[in-house]
Amino acid sequence: MTYQSQIIEAGTAIGTEPNWNGIEPESVARMRLQNRFRTGLDIARYTAKIMRQDMAAYDADPANYTQSLGCWHGFIGQQKMISIKKHFGSTKGRYLYLSGWMVAALRSEFGPLPDQSMHEKTSVPALVEELYTFLKQADARELGMMFRDLDKAREAGDEMEAKRIETAIDNYETHVVPIIADIDAGFGNAEATYLLAKKFIEAGACCLQIENQVSDEKQCGHQDGKVTVPHEDFIAKIRAIRYAFMEMGVEDGLIVARTDSLGAGLTKQIAFTRTAGDIGDQYNSFLDCEEVEAGNVGHGEVLISRDGKLMKPKRLPSNLYQFRPGTGEDRCVLDCIHALQNGADLLWIETEKPHIGQIGGMVNRIREVMPNAKLVYNNSPSFNWTLNFRQQVFDAWTEEGRDMSAYDRAKLMSIDYDGTELAAEADERIRTFQKDAAREAGIFHHLITLPTYHTAALSTDNLAKEYFGEQGMLGYVKGVQREEIRQGIACVKHQNMAGSDIGDDHKEYFAGEAALKAGGEHNTMNQFAA
Repeated sequence: MTYQSQIIEAGTAIGTEPNWNGIEPESVARMRLQNRFRTGLDIARYTAKIMRQDMAAYDADPANYTQSLGCWHGFIGQQKMISIKKHFGSTKGRYLYLSGWMVAALRSEFGPLPDQSMHEKTSVPALVEELYTFLKQADARELGMMFRDLDKAREAGDEMEAKRIETAIDNYETHVVPIIADIDAGFGNAEATYLLAKKFIEAGACCLQIENQVSDEKQCGHQDGKVTVPHEDFIAKIRAIRYAFMEMGVEDGLIVARTDSLGAGLTKQIAFTRTAGDIGDQYNSFLDCEEVEAGNVGHGEVLISRDGKLMKPKRLPSNLYQFRPGTGEDRCVLDCIHALQNGADLLWIETEKPHIGQIGGMVNRIREVMPNAKLVYNNSPSFNWTLNFRQQVFDAWTEEGRDMSAYDRAKLMSIDYDGTELAAEADERIRTFQKDAAREAGIFHHLITLPTYHTAALSTDNLAKEYFGEQGMLGYVKGVQREEIRQGIACVKHQNMAGSDIGDDHKEYFAGEAALKAGGEHNTMNQFAA
């Protein structure tokens, strides 16, 4: 509906009630436009369509990959999307990522926790709701400023400017974008996963990422000690999420199936199998076993039959079973194929380094069975990007036969190499990594899980060093506020960002001339008008 049609519709409703004398149709229209999404389900349905369209665009041309940055607070998510609109004019192809790691580390009532699913499971959907609350506030703020500009144009009698602003209102692009939300390993069994998924969806999540680790043994993907579950167990949780989407009326909701098998050498259980080659047998085929004779079985040992032979899986004192070394990539490929065949939409392969050849090699094998396989990839801060890419260049140049005597591969992180040709080539490969990986490794969506965790620490460290040191107040003014003003950072007017002007508009709607507004001439935010 256009701005004018919204006013007409509101006026029609008001006209049927003779006692609604103080209700203005245009004010109602403005409030409706500032609250376009009434519920989280409205958001989930809207954003699921965006992701589906973006996936189709990527299938047509891998240059259409998408991106996101992880966030742990609604304000951070809001500022990211405001910045994207400011710098690029559109939010298209840019999402938000909600990291379970950051919720555990920064949002748990227990205090900072490792990424082991020990935090309150409802704190993650609560953050989804918080993020969308802040994104809707960004819409309300920006539209409110447009309404004020429209009023000024009308007061000045500038009909052309007023018409231009109305057209901009009609074509307004929301800050609300898809959120890829981390549900860890489901925080329990399939029923627990289903119940939690509904909370996510009700809060607005259109895309849930679930991993194939054991829920009560869950570890961060870049740490040791990861334990995976048999495929049937993981598929049950994928189905549970799909049922949740279907029940909530978000039929095109998306599921990202994550495999941690590359770095996980353990399983908690031997998969159930009926016949040779079935899904359970495929999982068990990777177990590290030794053949035993029937009469040579020790006390309490567990045995399985394989190809007519009696095999003893290697079991640790933790009661976990061990996979054969070197089988990680094969297990990843099999995990991904089974996930896509059973309802997942996208894949996530957690790797130990950002290497396009390694990722692309696995994706090519998956695509032999599932041609449209696409990845969400973690451009993780857990990787030392500088060292990894300098070593990749070193290895490539060594293979080419170049003289590498000026470099020590073990010390390539040293600042001494920063100005070298090798460092420049590594930085260029980092710069183009997302574009190259989208084209060569099937990566539809690139995300950084923990960027705002690190930027908050870095900026706070810099401010503390200056403010509590010799610079004093200049440390804040020069390093923060002056830069906000010079770069046009919206939150330099923090009262406006917190909703003060929206509140003034509402006061005027509700009380008319009697409204006591905050935005008068004595408001110090006016100092930033220039």
